[in-house]
Amino acid sequence: MILGADPATGYSARLSYAPDWLRPSIRMRLTALYGGMFLIAGVLLLGSVYLLVGRRLADQKPPSFEVTEGVRFSDALGRELSPDDLNQFLEDRQGNQRDLVLHALLQQSLLALVLLSVIAFGFGYLMAGRVLSPLGRITAAARSVAGTGGSGLHRRIDMDGPDDELKELADTFDEMLERLDRAFDSQRKFVANASHELRTPLAINRTLLEVALGDPAVPPELRDLGDKLLSTNERSERLIEGLLLLARSENELTDRKPVDLAEVAGRTLEQVAPEAAERGVQLRGDFQQADVSGNLVLLERVALNLAQNAVRYNEPDGWVEMSTSSVAGTTMLTVANSGPVIPPDNLETIFEPFRRMRGDRTESEKGVGLGLSIVRSVVRAHGGWIEAEPRVEGGLIVRIGFPGPTV
Repeated sequence: MILGADPATGYSARLSYAPDWLRPSIRMRLTALYGGMFLIAGVLLLGSVYLLVGRRLADQKPPSFEVTEGVRFSDALGRELSPDDLNQFLEDRQGNQRDLVLHALLQQSLLALVLLSVIAFGFGYLMAGRVLSPLGRITAAARSVAGTGGSGLHRRIDMDGPDDELKELADTFDEMLERLDRAFDSQRKFVANASHELRTPLAINRTLLEVALGDPAVPPELRDLGDKLLSTNERSERLIEGLLLLARSENELTDRKPVDLAEVAGRTLEQVAPEAAERGVQLRGDFQQADVSGNLVLLERVALNLAQNAVRYNEPDGWVEMSTSSVAGTTMLTVANSGPVIPPDNLETIFEPFRRMRGDRTESEKGVGLGLSIVRSVVRAHGGWIEAEPRVEGGLIVRIGFPGPTV
């Protein structure tokens, strides 16, 4: 049983792969086809030889003897045989000999056929593997691209060899990856450029509002209006920053460094402590050594978004618990919190952009709806998985797994 990530959604998935010789794969079917064809041909050949040899032996008649006067023949019991009895005796003996020969021929041929069939199945398995080896490269490339959530589209198969159907398939796959790479790259650049261009007028608006509100002569009515405009502008800036970070987190990580998630989680709890105290939420931490290879800034954003989400969508006198650990080569980050009961059906959409739970989660001051989307994108860029589980008492448990650091 292998624990992996679903590249389409980013949720955890448990995938079970049987050994190659147990899976109903194309290689096994080709092996059965090659071996079965050899076995059928061998049976037909054996049957033909058996019938031809049997017919040839049946056509051979025993010689007839004419007994001269005064010559006597007797069998093993001493009984005297007449000429007719002698000829019948010889014919019976020849028939028995023919049956023995055919039986020995059939027995030895079947034994040889079984041995050759075993060799044929083994040889067919090796040949099928050799023929299908290009498909293995195509599958590995597709799985590699899918495991990076679209950020590894720059990879190519570049298959060499004869210009056959498999090379045509590989070239078609490379062409599809190239088109997808250009489309994804254009989308990311558009989001990044649009977010960057939108930040400038928002920053100008914020500066103008702050300068205007800094005038002591501003009437109270205009000051209230200015505060609302500043709040709206701040929300727009958070939205733009979230979109920009979301676009950046979709890229494949090329610069990875060792990061201690325990230290990151500890700093995160300290950062959200004032907001938690204001909302009456208790913070708890259980941090064990949890090393991961990745981007420190993005991993800090993951922990911060999860912690803020757990604090803001909690209830009075609630709690938030963050823990880190390493299990079987997987670095784990777990965030659990109390809160209202969450229907399991709602968990399918919480990682989508601009999606919120029902009820008070729609209030704008709690966020712009990109926090968990950013978390999923960053986790996926690190090759990890994420899963969410509702608590029976209310609240949520979010677990994130990263591949352990390579030695």
